[in-house]
Amino acid sequence: MRISERGYGEEGRERLTLVPENVDDLWHLAHVLEPGDLVEGDTTRRIQRNDDQMRDTGGQREHIFVTLQVEDVEFARFANRLRVSGVIVGCSREDQLNAHHTLNVEEHDEITVEKHFKPDQTERLEEATEAAENPDVAIATVEEGAAYVHTVQQYGTEEYASFTKPTGKGEFSRPREELFAELGEALAHLDADAVILAGPGFTKNDARDYVDEEFRDLSDRITTVDTSAAGDRGVHEVLKRGAVDEVQKETRISKEASLIDELTENIATGEKATYGPDDTAEAAEFGAVETLLVVDERLRTERQGDGDWEIDVNAVIESVEQQGGDVVVFSSEFAPGEQLANLGGIAAILRYRLQ
Repeated sequence: MRISERGYGEEGRERLTLVPENVDDLWHLAHVLEPGDLVEGDTTRRIQRNDDQMRDTGGQREHIFVTLQVEDVEFARFANRLRVSGVIVGCSREDQLNAHHTLNVEEHDEITVEKHFKPDQTERLEEATEAAENPDVAIATVEEGAAYVHTVQQYGTEEYASFTKPTGKGEFSRPREELFAELGEALAHLDADAVILAGPGFTKNDARDYVDEEFRDLSDRITTVDTSAAGDRGVHEVLKRGAVDEVQKETRISKEASLIDELTENIATGEKATYGPDDTAEAAEFGAVETLLVVDERLRTERQGDGDWEIDVNAVIESVEQQGGDVVVFSSEFAPGEQLANLGGIAAILRYRLQ
């Protein structure tokens, strides 16, 4: 994310001119923008005409500059765009005022956002700005007969490729080199700045030797990590151990993986933890919250008034911050966020155990 201009609008609202530089940035914006915010940007709109020279054919698209009062925001992940819908309250064509419109924001499009930013939203934008300097990372996990490649994004990890080549003895077994070759070709095509090669036993070491020999351009980008499994479980272990942090400064998802493990361990042993909106709000009221955990999608839903929590989530966050606690907003796209959602979408690691 690039912030090209800062200022203030009416009623003390902050104005930021932003340029999302990748899909991660669009995802961040989806969790920053809320109904009532103002968003400005260039767009196209079908303008209907009906005069003596031109019959009305349903309208032609024209470039216009609009200011929308936001009603809805959708991160269209597979289309690589952010859809911001609302009412036109400012426009380069006055005849379009008060009409509904959708602004499609893509990578490198410049928009201006005017709103009262909440602290966690400001922090999210700062993280996105800092993340532009981080290298792209791939996690390759290998076990006998199977290999997986995941990419690491700020909104979670995605499986990029998987290969199955039965090895060992039997009619359908294949040489291990065939599996290693497909893995190497996938990593070469992905062209990540850093690759973490993980898995159980010696298979990953043999895969590393093969890639070093056959894909020499990758050799100096690879580090190896021991895990007890391949696939999603192996990726979780890599993140939990902080291996990604060695090439990306404290990535968002590795921090979430560590926190959710601490939370679930505390819950299992009856130690300093609580979960669910009511119990978490009560812990915040007592000043017992050391780290508040909340899922971004649920936070957004509650802030928009579409949720069913009886608590005021903004008041809980403010209370925790005023009493020196940390607030971590989890990505719903990644496994720790899914675990937290199953616990009610909000939880807390406590300073002391509540009776």
